[in-house]
Amino acid sequence: MGEASCQESQSAMTKDIPAAPPKPAIPKAKRQIMHKAAALFAERGFGGVGISEVGDVAGLGKGALYYHIGSKEELLFDIMTDYMLQLNAAGAEILQTIPGTQDRVAALSASFMDTMFANRSEMTVCFREVHSLGQDKRTTVHGLHADYQRIWERCFAEGAAAGQCRDVPRLQTKALLGMYFYSFLWVRVDGTATSAEIARTFSDIVLGAIGIADR
Repeated sequence: MGEASCQESQSAMTKDIPAAPPKPAIPKAKRQIMHKAAALFAERGFGGVGISEVGDVAGLGKGALYYHIGSKEELLFDIMTDYMLQLNAAGAEILQTIPGTQDRVAALSASFMDTMFANRSEMTVCFREVHSLGQDKRTTVHGLHADYQRIWERCFAEGAAAGQCRDVPRLQTKALLGMYFYSFLWVRVDGTATSAEIARTFSDIVLGAIGIADR
């Protein structure tokens, strides 16, 4: 990211979060396929898994499988976008319903960790396999991540405007979000620390970084 991009004005950071288009509910059968396929892709790579193997773990023949997923690339795209749509919807609601910066950060942190714990394989696949998508689908995935970053930028910018935290440059926001997004590499969802405990730890780090002392 260039220096000019890192020094964008607060007015740019507070731009309205774009409303996500209505998304049809994913049928239970398709969601189960997505989750099982994500585990396979995370373990062996998208290119290392054949569509017949996806059908095997899903307990479906090829015809029935294609009825649910459309194509292997569409399946990959759905795996990468579904959890981001969940994050963005939850983040937008947090901005709309929670007024204080400290409480917003805590809620955003909890929302992220709950989503990551439920979608660790999906997140792994997104970060390793986004290059496997065509350009248009790749652009959509990157756009969803940019929308999520803007949610945090708006949280910080509105907090700074209200005197609740310091100004947070975009580069620092990206660094803080990296702590969250790369947690899938080391957080054990079956470990002793719960999602809520890890979320509180991350929230404390963010609050310290933006100049909010613990209560």
